[in-house]
Amino acid sequence: MERRILSKIDKKLGIKDLNIDVKVDKDKIVHIDGSVDTWEQVVKIGLIAGKNRKIKNVVNNLHPKGIEINKIDKTKSIQKGKKIGVIHEGDVVIVGGGVIGCGIARELSKYDLDVCLVEKEEDVADGTSKANNGMIHPGNAAMPFTLKAKLNVRGNAMYSDWARELKFPFKRTGSLILAYNKAEKRMLNAADIAGKINRVPGMRKINGKQAMKLEKSLTEEPKVALWTPSTAYVDGYGVTIALAENAATNGVKFLLDTEVVDVIVRNSRVRGVITNKGIIKSRYVINSAGVYGDDIAEMAGDKFYTIHPRKGGILIFDKNKKGVTRATGTPSTKGRNSQSKGGGSQVTVEGNLLWGPSAREVMDKEDRSFEKEDLDYSLRVGKGSNPNVEPQDVITYFSGLRAADYKEDFIIEKSNKVNGFIHVSGIQSPGLAAAPAIAEMVVNIVEKEEGKLDKNKNYDPIRKRQIEFRKLSRELQDKIIKKDSRYGNVVCRCETITEGEIVEAINGPIPCTTVDGVKRRTRASMGRCQGGFCGPKILEIIARENNEDITKVTQKGHDSFIILKNARDLESGGESIEKNK
Repeated sequence: MERRILSKIDKKLGIKDLNIDVKVDKDKIVHIDGSVDTWEQVVKIGLIAGKNRKIKNVVNNLHPKGIEINKIDKTKSIQKGKKIGVIHEGDVVIVGGGVIGCGIARELSKYDLDVCLVEKEEDVADGTSKANNGMIHPGNAAMPFTLKAKLNVRGNAMYSDWARELKFPFKRTGSLILAYNKAEKRMLNAADIAGKINRVPGMRKINGKQAMKLEKSLTEEPKVALWTPSTAYVDGYGVTIALAENAATNGVKFLLDTEVVDVIVRNSRVRGVITNKGIIKSRYVINSAGVYGDDIAEMAGDKFYTIHPRKGGILIFDKNKKGVTRATGTPSTKGRNSQSKGGGSQVTVEGNLLWGPSAREVMDKEDRSFEKEDLDYSLRVGKGSNPNVEPQDVITYFSGLRAADYKEDFIIEKSNKVNGFIHVSGIQSPGLAAAPAIAEMVVNIVEKEEGKLDKNKNYDPIRKRQIEFRKLSRELQDKIIKKDSRYGNVVCRCETITEGEIVEAINGPIPCTTVDGVKRRTRASMGRCQGGFCGPKILEIIARENNEDITKVTQKGHDSFIILKNARDLESGGESIEKNK
């Protein structure tokens, strides 16, 4: 099998003097070592190996020549955690506070279990879950017969119940794939076939006139379109926060700003994790660490896959710019990563036009930079269905990282080497859409291991929705202001967000200590000025509510301080802030 894989790599890439070693172990895991010229070659070689149907997955240790990939030494953090000692004992530790980890936490809170979720950032939804396009994919872009396809379609259907119970914004408006030429028509037909195999409900081909009737922003009639009514939209961070808050009210313990630095395994059985803030003992460890999933698996002694980050850049436009009313795009391959769904144009649940995403392979798991090629790609795929919207109408842009493995499928299974360790990795697009089904599947694994799970008699599936002042009638707004005058103080003028809403968010079920945390919960500073007017006031409110100095408030945790010093603290004589660093 090694020769076959090497031969395929040589045929596909034609690299002379290939300095790599390929081995396949007894578990059908491909191990690739050596060096090549570029990171692009590293990824391509891993993907070629991953396409072999007879192998389970790929551990890709290749690196570009001349580049040292230094792993961060966790020894000091491990020693620190051990010295602090046990800070919690329970049944389950979930690693990662994205939509998958929080979805699993909420699903497990239905049962009589002591569940603890650990997140290295200072808030939930601070990774991939905050930086996607919010599309609840229907399932026609997922490769048939994969776990992705199965869980995508089921998860999409389950979102109606999630939205009803958790009270997050949710719009099922459908989507259109448009074909204007023969090449696009072939790709559209492929999506149609995949959708039928995956049993996507309600999907059908329609003619150009029907497409233009459905999407009135179109200025050019397509030859044919693929209409998928089950497509829906959410804010990924909104779903994650809702899940976390409901899980917390049902007894799940959240440890934020807490990083897992080792997994405790004794006699092939997981015993818990070591964090930078102490030891957490547990009978199960669920690995939903996103782009760091392979690192956590390695800590447990069961790394059989490599995660390679795939970055996607997205553009957001001012609400006063009108375009498509649902996701609309053409299946063009120009400038597109081969694993990308292509991107396009859509409108967010709050009414902003969104273009993108792009897709680029990157080495660094913390690389969220937005580059010119991300801009150019997103402008190109969005402009086709929004000819009257211009680049100067962009109010912000951002990038997110997808946790892709080399089999390009979800990894959801109990470890074959370590009892009690459960892999939930490789959850890239359509991970957001599949989240409810993924959570359900993980709980089924735990239940099968336990034999039976007793119900949590106090479980309440309904989340109390935060007041959205801007959406209320004048009469109801007046009643709320009479009870609490802070709701009459508009802090964010662009989005009409009040002081009362910000205070409510800060003091919610999941502690909120950062500006970005307030932003995600309330939309304060998400408007046209991007915090230019409301930013200082938000800082003051966070400092006041958390009873801390304003210089300690951060944008997104860690060392992202916004104010270095209070002016009154500067020494007399006009000494500059730079000298006081």
